[in-house]
Amino acid sequence: MTIRTAVSATALALVTALALTGCAAGEDAPPAAADPSAAADGEVTWSADTLELDFATYNPLSLVIKDQGWLEETLGDDVAVTWVQSAGSNKANEALRAGAIDVGSTAGSAALLARANGSPIRTIGIYSQPEWAAIVVPSGSDITSVADLAGKSVAATKGTDPYFFLLQSLEEAGVPLTDVEVQNLQHADGRTALEQGSVAAWSGLDPIMAAGEAESGLELVYRNIDFNTYGFLNATEDFLEQSPDLAQVVVDAYEKARAWAQENPEEVVAILAEVAGIDAAVAEKVIVERTNLGVDPVPGDAQREVLEVVGPIFVESGDVTDQAAIDKALAELFEPTFAEQADAANVAD
Repeated sequence: MTIRTAVSATALALVTALALTGCAAGEDAPPAAADPSAAADGEVTWSADTLELDFATYNPLSLVIKDQGWLEETLGDDVAVTWVQSAGSNKANEALRAGAIDVGSTAGSAALLARANGSPIRTIGIYSQPEWAAIVVPSGSDITSVADLAGKSVAATKGTDPYFFLLQSLEEAGVPLTDVEVQNLQHADGRTALEQGSVAAWSGLDPIMAAGEAESGLELVYRNIDFNTYGFLNATEDFLEQSPDLAQVVVDAYEKARAWAQENPEEVVAILAEVAGIDAAVAEKVIVERTNLGVDPVPGDAQREVLEVVGPIFVESGDVTDQAAIDKALAELFEPTFAEQADAANVAD
């Protein structure tokens, strides 16, 4: 009861802050819902009886939270927690837009794209700074640089970081997007197409990419960590307005998972290997070599600087109508309040 009461107090402060600033959806947003957990009889209740959120192999902290059962323990029998697996940022964004999940994990680029195209989501936390995308070719390929992609067929999942990694890489190399045939395939299907020779290259995503290196001899022909945007934890505006208490618990759990993961990297590797169905050595490469979990969870200037570079590329590629839509999305996307007030101690073991 101590833990749940503490969370409710934090939620009440959040409701007040959101109501005063109008930060949930601008000045014309309806006032934030009152905190139902502050019941007159002293009993602690929650603002909703369900919580739907995603887990993904590209988001190690989500795997830890699901594996450890912290949300279920903290919320008890009052809130039914449902986990939905996201196969990519595009799928997480589809689920958020459809209302199938309240909280979903994407790449920063995908969150910006969704917001710029009208999806009512806000970023409430940063879960990682990964190097999860690269240009991948088969062993022995005559493609040795991004410039060699001109006239070739490349697999990529539109609406995800690997796709935007491809766009940035082509721009840097001076290769027009029109000179490349992009096959829009989900990440795992992109790997299969590459291995079967249906495409000449693949803009890949870990851990599928790392598994391809280990199992099929795939090679990363171009890497650039600066072209990988951060891991964004996003929530629908309706959820933030109606259930700030549950949103805070989720962010608190992410901070508990961050500390736990840094103290127990071997266990994180084991969890990823099991969920993704990959060898432990492959999972270790992803977690130890290509994932930085020790980042500031508060969305802010570091992420905005990355997205300011990506935004104009969206416009040039036709993924967003104009720069004004990008600028508006950047101004509205971040909701830092939850991460600023995050407290792992509010989450039960």
